[in-house]
Amino acid sequence: MNKDSLHRFIENTTGNACNICQIYVIKDGKTVYEDNWRGFKTDDCMHVMSVTKGITSLLTGIAIDKGYIKNTDQKVIEFFPDYQVKRGEKTIYDVTLRHLLTMTAPYKYRSEPWTKVCTSDDWTKAAMDLLGGRNGITGEFKYATLGIQIMAGVIENASDMKLIDFANEFLFKPLGIPEYSIHGDSSKEDQFDYLMNKKPRKNEWYSDPKDTVTAGWGLCASARTLAKLGEMVLSGGMYEGKRVLSEEYITDMLTPKLKLGERFGYMEYGYLWYKPIENKNVYAAIGDSGNIIYINRDENVAVGITGTFKPLIYDRVEFIEKNVLKVI
Repeated sequence: MNKDSLHRFIENTTGNACNICQIYVIKDGKTVYEDNWRGFKTDDCMHVMSVTKGITSLLTGIAIDKGYIKNTDQKVIEFFPDYQVKRGEKTIYDVTLRHLLTMTAPYKYRSEPWTKVCTSDDWTKAAMDLLGGRNGITGEFKYATLGIQIMAGVIENASDMKLIDFANEFLFKPLGIPEYSIHGDSSKEDQFDYLMNKKPRKNEWYSDPKDTVTAGWGLCASARTLAKLGEMVLSGGMYEGKRVLSEEYITDMLTPKLKLGERFGYMEYGYLWYKPIENKNVYAAIGDSGNIIYINRDENVAVGITGTFKPLIYDRVEFIEKNVLKVI
């Protein structure tokens, strides 16, 4: 397959690649491939779903590098001195940032209460209200998008900066990524539109009524932005000769902490980043609808892919390895 045939395949397929908007590839520090579909241009953005979690992990590392956070073993409750713990709740005192970042934090629900959190005035506090429970810390993996919202509050309280400003100053600006703004609406109808709308978006990040951005979802990005972030991770925290993030944190972030089950394709998991293939140096920040930051240390390549909302697309790593890598 060459670049032209890949373009035609994505343009005409009715399969899992039918929602792809953009692909951007950086190899050995240079752009080697970029293409767009469905009316998108290179600078356009799409809601990249849970890839947002991978960005939150990068921001956590920057907060550690700058001394705002001591390490990932710090207790979550330390960052919320004014938070009123509910009577009888004890487990919350033992939850660390590491538990949040590895999705092993305990929560007091069976399924995520989206309506309760996303109709509240303070989504971070609402997420804190879910943390803990009678079973204590079991170390069990529990995928929790709402729980990651707590990391937004952690970074904001530690740095005394809104997370959007923190991200612009210390992550996006050093990579030459255009400044982000908050989305500015959080109604139920708007949330649905934000998820389902297939039109190009701008550099925006969903936020709650207190202008705190969503840490587990809600970032809009172009494939070029995703590839740039992947290139920085691939380069051990460096970007065009500048140190953005410590190599120590990146190594810790990507090092698998647990093996996931069948639902997650038996992938390994670090700090909100996946290791999809056991015997390859491949890592990824993965979102629904096939949105992804893919990095391959053996090939020294970073790939960003965006896609419109389409459920049950989980094969972007395989798609990249079987198709994208071949055309470069």
